[in-house]
Amino acid sequence: MSQPTESLWINARLATMDPQQPAAYGVLNDHALWIRGEEIYAILPQVEALAEFGLRGEVLDVAGLWITPGLIDCHTHLVYGGNRAAEWEKRLTGVPYQQIASEGGGIVSTVNATRHLSQADLCAASLPRLQALMDEGVTTLEIKSGYGLRLYDELKQLRVAKSFADNYPVEIATTLLAAHAVPSEFAGRSDAYIDEVISRILPAAVSEDLAEAVDVFCEGVGFSPAQTRRVFEAAKKHGLKIKGHVEQLSNLHGAELIAEFNGLSADHIEHLDDAGIAALQAAGTVAVLLPGAFYFLRETQKPPVAALREAGVPMAVSTDLNPGTSPFASIRLAMNQACVLFALTPEEALTGTTRHAAQALGRAVTHGQLAAGFVADFLVWNIDHPAEIIYSLGTPLLKQRVFRGSF
Repeated sequence: MSQPTESLWINARLATMDPQQPAAYGVLNDHALWIRGEEIYAILPQVEALAEFGLRGEVLDVAGLWITPGLIDCHTHLVYGGNRAAEWEKRLTGVPYQQIASEGGGIVSTVNATRHLSQADLCAASLPRLQALMDEGVTTLEIKSGYGLRLYDELKQLRVAKSFADNYPVEIATTLLAAHAVPSEFAGRSDAYIDEVISRILPAAVSEDLAEAVDVFCEGVGFSPAQTRRVFEAAKKHGLKIKGHVEQLSNLHGAELIAEFNGLSADHIEHLDDAGIAALQAAGTVAVLLPGAFYFLRETQKPPVAALREAGVPMAVSTDLNPGTSPFASIRLAMNQACVLFALTPEEALTGTTRHAAQALGRAVTHGQLAAGFVADFLVWNIDHPAEIIYSLGTPLLKQRVFRGSF
């Protein structure tokens, strides 16, 4: 890739996703995109931009193609060992999950596989998933831990995620999800495991600068609201941002707890109620929709999209890439699922993987829009309309990727 210098992108149709632009998708025609270094310097009428730009750098003519912000996948479990395809096949043939779990399946199998891999092997196993997302236009993504469930292996997962950020142009936000499940060595002692997370795992992740946020699976099969609160309080003391898996299988009012801590996002939220919606709205917390898990588990309880829309709660869309419930390394598929299954409009889905996804990662003022001062992560698409990105799966529509001004 070229080093970021100064460039002017002309003859493009810009889907800026900028809420200050009144047209759908924030569309601007007859405008040029001026990049200086790693940032967007200006978006100007093309004639004016060409006159002012002069010989400052390279002028790139995209001949009528579309430019959008880089896509953002704000909720993934991308780093893990093994897979659960055989388990999925058993479920499809009628074998109960309880039986599969008793035979060593479920999250236990992923934890064991992840623990048994060296850091180098875990990196090699996870890299194809990262590459698949980048190939679809993801320029920023979140990666959670949560398949180590003990000090060394939780940190190992986060180190792999950090190594991707160091070696590939994609930007990665790392999240500590040690409170994902109770590991077998703490069976029947979930409070003791939360003690371990708070006293050892979380401080170690902070000391190595491995995580910028903390997440908890607040659910009957995960951790209680009281246990979740303890982790959030510890995270706050260490200066970490707050996120949460909440209201996926039942309503434990985890979204309200996240809002109380001014959390970045409440994720899944299929069972979110009116009180939870009001709390998210008041706190400015993003609702992250994860249609891949809804689809893969054949759920029937949909998130309250219409009520969230009416309340003005920002809705992000993400892959939830993980081996057990959403094994899909495709942000375009997630957007399509959000439209078909959850009744989002294509514009809402694209907003959910740009501007609102950036907000869910605490990057609302730097990522997810084509606007002056924002990071120069953007994509050039061979399309006639932005909805094609979501509508036509499997078709290679992406013409060019730009990461922080480099292409």
